[in-house]
Amino acid sequence: MKARVKVIGILSDTHGLLRESVVEALKGSDLIVHAGDFDTPDVLAEIKKIAPVFAARGNMDRGSWAEGLTVYDLVETAGKMLCVVHDIHHLSLAPAAAGIAAVISGHTHEPEISEHSGVMYINPGSAGPRRAGKPLSLARLTIQNGRLGPEILILDE
Repeated sequence: MKARVKVIGILSDTHGLLRESVVEALKGSDLIVHAGDFDTPDVLAEIKKIAPVFAARGNMDRGSWAEGLTVYDLVETAGKMLCVVHDIHHLSLAPAAAGIAAVISGHTHEPEISEHSGVMYINPGSAGPRRAGKPLSLARLTIQNGRLGPEILILDE
């Protein structure tokens, strides 16, 4: 019997802009992870309409609306522990020792997937306003039969 695939939409650094192409890419997600720098509560409110959201506070997330967001947090889904943090340098635990399967971060606006000490590191890049020389992107993580399948999605806008 084939196990159900868990689909996690991953984004970061939206900076107050939620593009229609991002909304479309997130549809069908079982969970959305946002690695901070929403800049406004509007983006958070809109993505919560798509799927449950797990998020960290970015350096640009200020005000009473952002007080419920933590610098980093942990969530378990499909039997895997995920950690979300905006700036990877603010993570004050050892992911491998803590049993974390994937660390999701943002801040750099550079999409990247790597693995170190058995831990997957995913930075979806930026899905917000364009920055010179950097692509608009987000990521998707599938979990099936205990296997992580990350991918970067580059937006054609």
